[in-house]
Amino acid sequence: MNSSILETDVQTFITNHLGSDTIRILLGKSPFKNVSTRELVAQIESKKRCEKKLPLWYSTPGIYYPPKISIEQASSQATAKYKAQLIKGEHVLDATGGFGVDSYYFSLYAQRVVHCEINEVLSTIVRQNAETLHAKHLFCHVGDGMTYLQNSNEQFDTIYIDPSRRLNTHKVFKITDCEPDVKANLDLLTKKHARVIIKTSPLLDIKSGLADLKNVREIHVVSVKNDCKELLWIIDPDFKGDEPLIYCAAIDDKENTSSYSFNLSEEKIAPNPTSSKPLSFIYEPDVSLLKAGCFKLITKKFDVFKLHQHTHLYTSETLNTDFIGKKFKLKTSWDYRTFINKKPVKQANIISRNFPLSVEELKKRHQLEDGGHCYLLFTTAYENQLIVLHCERI
Repeated sequence: MNSSILETDVQTFITNHLGSDTIRILLGKSPFKNVSTRELVAQIESKKRCEKKLPLWYSTPGIYYPPKISIEQASSQATAKYKAQLIKGEHVLDATGGFGVDSYYFSLYAQRVVHCEINEVLSTIVRQNAETLHAKHLFCHVGDGMTYLQNSNEQFDTIYIDPSRRLNTHKVFKITDCEPDVKANLDLLTKKHARVIIKTSPLLDIKSGLADLKNVREIHVVSVKNDCKELLWIIDPDFKGDEPLIYCAAIDDKENTSSYSFNLSEEKIAPNPTSSKPLSFIYEPDVSLLKAGCFKLITKKFDVFKLHQHTHLYTSETLNTDFIGKKFKLKTSWDYRTFINKKPVKQANIISRNFPLSVEELKKRHQLEDGGHCYLLFTTAYENQLIVLHCERI
């Protein structure tokens, strides 16, 4: 870590060149004796990646940025805020600290947060930024989090772990393929009766995760702007229930969260009411609901009908503004053959759900331009009829 980067004139240069051509900067001469052009470009590129993902860091003067890979692997500000509400107690261990985004938000709720990071330079950066952000309850330790836990006499109330999902050069998502292997270390993690929060890939199958873990009280499926970001597994060693509660948490662009909870046995026995035709309003569930496998309970919760038992689009005669997902006003509907013959729309946002053709195939086959204000939803309706819904977004 080069502390000269934190000097006022260097920081001003970085801020003033966020929109500049970094190749030109790299090929030029550094205006600073103790900071190279390579270091300047690295800071500029990493800071730019924080503008939307980590706006607090981006807008705070004097932040030291790590290499881009550390920003890419860090939790977003929105998901870190959400996770901070899941911890319990005053003493928290972040066993896989990284850039320290989660640790920072944990420290707003707990009295002591130990951030473990094996990369000494990254740990130093986190410690420096913690001072800049006035995170008085965040303490940095250089070293492996599992080793720290094994050798420590400290009693933690919550242990957070985000295992690495890279095996050599390949991405993995199964719990037993990640490093550290949480399943193999579960006894160590829970031996002091701490709550354990595990972050896994959103690609991990929920039933597969439940087969590898025990004492899972809650599962949180977290999406940001309809993009599934994280699966969070809450393990409480004293939990003896038959099944966990699954939370679907949809975070919007203003960091507001809409949430719905259920368990899998409820979903299994729930009725699956369908409508014989599309009604005045159409709904597409947020990806968090779909990932969680909440398909039938949606109809009861939001007073809507499915368009088809295997189509995850919903409809109602009156608008339900609380529905978690996209909401549309139906303008016109056609059966697919009529749409082919009439070709009534030339430009639209295309959605394909339970339909034999993908979005790209539909655009190519029907020469549809992407974009505009209207939406075309290609789907299967009641009695297996292929239909096209012409809608406007609410």
